[in-house]
Amino acid sequence: MAISTKLEMRQSQSLVMTPQLMQAIKLLQMSNLDLVSYVEAELERNPLLEKSDASDAAPESGNGADNQAEAFAEAAEPQSGSTDEPGSGDWMQNDLETGSEAIASRMDTDLGNVFPDEPGVPASPDPAILKAGDSYKNVSSGGASEDYNLEAFVADEASLVNSLEEQMHLALNDEADKMIAGHLINSLDENGYLYLDLGETAELLGVELERVESVLAVLQTFEPAGVFARDLAECLKLQLIDKNRYDPAMEALIDNLELLAKRDLNALRKVCGVDDEDLIDMIAEIRALDPKPGSVFGSSLVQPVVPDVFVRPANDGTWAIELNSDTLPKVLVNQTYFAKVIKTARNETEKEYLTDSLQTANWLAKSLDQRAKTILKVSTEIVRQQDGFLTYGIAHLRPLNLKTVAEAIGMHESTVSRVTSNKFMATPRGIYELKYFFSSAISATVGGDAHSAESVRHRIKQMIDAEDPKAILSDDTLVKILKDDGIDIARRTVAKYREAMKIGSSVQRRREKNSRL
Repeated sequence: MAISTKLEMRQSQSLVMTPQLMQAIKLLQMSNLDLVSYVEAELERNPLLEKSDASDAAPESGNGADNQAEAFAEAAEPQSGSTDEPGSGDWMQNDLETGSEAIASRMDTDLGNVFPDEPGVPASPDPAILKAGDSYKNVSSGGASEDYNLEAFVADEASLVNSLEEQMHLALNDEADKMIAGHLINSLDENGYLYLDLGETAELLGVELERVESVLAVLQTFEPAGVFARDLAECLKLQLIDKNRYDPAMEALIDNLELLAKRDLNALRKVCGVDDEDLIDMIAEIRALDPKPGSVFGSSLVQPVVPDVFVRPANDGTWAIELNSDTLPKVLVNQTYFAKVIKTARNETEKEYLTDSLQTANWLAKSLDQRAKTILKVSTEIVRQQDGFLTYGIAHLRPLNLKTVAEAIGMHESTVSRVTSNKFMATPRGIYELKYFFSSAISATVGGDAHSAESVRHRIKQMIDAEDPKAILSDDTLVKILKDDGIDIARRTVAKYREAMKIGSSVQRRREKNSRL
């Protein structure tokens, strides 16, 4: 066949990802916090966008929802993922396995210093207050006082770095040692651990390795005890030395933490050379130590989960679903301003800019509205599918996948996946991420409905929590009990679920419960 050029006409259809479509998809998978930040940036960038007053718009709702403030008066169960695991309050198991006086004086200050207009009170403030807060404003000639900033009297939160630097200046005199100490202090993580190669640090700073080690030895005596440790064993060792409890038996225990993690008390007794009573006392001392000494300073703020959807029982026995309107940014497109400004445009560039701004503003408003409707539609179908869970609890959680929800509401699976990402639903049983309601199915032994993997995990945890210390349930026993209840599950699956919940094997649990640790 000869190669030649020719002209052809073809007709085809294709989906083009326009910037507007990409923006809509991006908005759909954003969390409420990310969405607010994005809209704020658009309000600054687009002169035709205005923020709408929250009182002007009624919240989106489904099934005739009433006041959302009443939705969770009875909700008292924990959030998803917060179920207590054995030993979850014990740091040792988890870690081994994987200016008040100044404020009081100001409180005693005469309130006349705060309100200088009161009769018989001098107009000038107490010099101590001026020095402490420097926020007092003198009374103007007209007799009106300026705002009094009480926040100036709130003490700053102490940080680990500042505390260690203060101790460094008292403990070290040589400037070179202070430079080394400053580098080590700034290399600590939030828990007070030092993950540095001292040889590389010495080479970087141009000093001998012995000098770095000498400075580190001084820093390891600072408060809180245990800082500048390179691993958990050294952290515990430093704290025991500070308490003057680091004897040979305790040293042997620290050197064999892996045996403590396995609760192998017989091996620990032989290694430490102590009896049962002494060993239990030593373990109690270890348990009382702090594995993260630096976390007492300036811990990062934990942002609470803000639900996107509220679910509550309705009067007719169904469930009322409504969006959390407080998390939905509302914008308006100022058409009047556009009509006014477009007339004064001096050239095509300005007209094009205003036209693009109008299109972007209209599309953003439309995308936000579509996003809210899509979230509500997906949430309504999830509630319909998981009615048993909302009514009776996690044991009745049904297996569910994206395809089932997508087919029910006439959307694509990818759209449902984006909607359920970073979105949370507040129910009478707690706050759960939308993805929590999607779990794989475990077939029944003889016909019947399949079981949700999440409900099976919950069942395994319940049986282990209720087991008799004298009759610990092995994985094979758990499989037999589950099969008798109509759940067809393999032993390796039970072991996988147990390990995911950080529950030890039957041997580890027997040692732990028999030793009453």
